[in-house]
Amino acid sequence: MEYVTLNNGVKMPVLGYGVYQVAPGECERCVSDALAAGYRSIDTAQAYFNEEGVGNAVKKSGIARSELFLTTKVWISNAGEKRAAASIDESLKKLQTDYVDLLLIHQPFGDYYGTYRAMEDAVRAGKARAIGVSNFYPDRLIDLYNFCSVKPAVNQVETHVFFQQKKAHEVMKKLGVQHESWGPFAEGKNGLFTDPVLKEIAASKGRSVAQVALRYLIQSGVVVIPKSVKKERMAENLAVFDFELSAADMAAVSALDTGASLFFSHYDPDTVEWFMTFAK
Repeated sequence: MEYVTLNNGVKMPVLGYGVYQVAPGECERCVSDALAAGYRSIDTAQAYFNEEGVGNAVKKSGIARSELFLTTKVWISNAGEKRAAASIDESLKKLQTDYVDLLLIHQPFGDYYGTYRAMEDAVRAGKARAIGVSNFYPDRLIDLYNFCSVKPAVNQVETHVFFQQKKAHEVMKKLGVQHESWGPFAEGKNGLFTDPVLKEIAASKGRSVAQVALRYLIQSGVVVIPKSVKKERMAENLAVFDFELSAADMAAVSALDTGASLFFSHYDPDTVEWFMTFAK
């Protein structure tokens, strides 16, 4: 495994296992399989409703807590200093741990400044080793960064070969905030797994398209958390550290960037209105 060092000195694996859209009833089994395959970074969230499954799998794994990197996120319905603080304690209880390695604000809506203050308190209390944000576009990231005492260590945003977040990446790099990808496979949208450019590179390396997609992001300085419920895919996604993409390969994949989301935009009024339904 390779690691990045966050702006507060905490080391984070560059590849982890994400449990978004993993059913609560399946989560314990999936995380157990992931841990058995060699994953040591697990990414969950309050809004995924599967923190308990993660906690159960970790507890039963017998792996020392110090060897794991656990991430969870505070949801919009828990925004605000008091509600966020209570929700953090509830997440720790569900995860059966005294601390998380990374705590993120899930969406840039509601009283996220209050949420962030609660997260800063969590750091001071030893309940979180690092804090950050998710889905913060450059404007809101810069704003928060300039008005907080504990600088965000990570920003987790939609990032894949078709939406590479190049401008946002440069902003994060300038601020010393680690870029982390959610949806590194774009959930298969835009024909990612059959893309001719990715297929050609994969064939030349004797690798899968998924491995090429992950390798590209990792070589671009992006942390990835791919998800699969199948053991063989988990192992495949983890096996990306024994090969490299050439400069020509990187340029070819870079050219696939459309600069547009394949899911939703936080600048779209209808999308924002939808998110507001969770805040009330």
